[in-house]
Amino acid sequence: MNEAPFPRITDHRLDEARQVPSPNFNARPAGCVADLLVLHSISLPPGEFGGPAIEQLFTNCLPADGHPYFLGIHQLQVSAHLLIRRDGSLVQFVPFDQRAWHAGQSRYDGRENCNDFSIGIELEGTDTGPFEQAQYASLARVIRSLLRTYPTLLRQRIAGHSDIAPGRKSDPGTGFDWALLNRLLDETESTA
Repeated sequence: MNEAPFPRITDHRLDEARQVPSPNFNARPAGCVADLLVLHSISLPPGEFGGPAIEQLFTNCLPADGHPYFLGIHQLQVSAHLLIRRDGSLVQFVPFDQRAWHAGQSRYDGRENCNDFSIGIELEGTDTGPFEQAQYASLARVIRSLLRTYPTLLRQRIAGHSDIAPGRKSDPGTGFDWALLNRLLDETESTA
């Protein structure tokens, strides 16, 4: 592999990511910094991969008539900091120091409104299906870069959307291999 073990982050943007700015973000509350990573899964239309729909959703350009499912979500104003496609490629929508709108009504470790203090990473996938090895490899590298760049982030504070919004959200879902992610993080930690 000819990539550096850890992608660089410059001005709160991942150098390896294609930048697709979302209007759906704002500043974190005064004195609030990111100390939580939240993992999500998304596919649009549900169960379909590739195509422009995720980027369209996060940039408020999703056509209501593009698919029957879009009619109920095209008006949403949501975003994430980062999307990891099935092939492991990276798309960044919001700089890491800003507040992306990914968590919704949420609570973690006794604190409400997780958007205020988290970084949201979407994996292209479903709540029930497996993810690709390339996605896990990219995710581990990204997490290691985030941990190195932002000292308030800790490896022990990585949660699924289902952990911060139980009963309301189920992603990244049963197909997500937490043990594999931890093994990959162990490996990247040993090369740090």
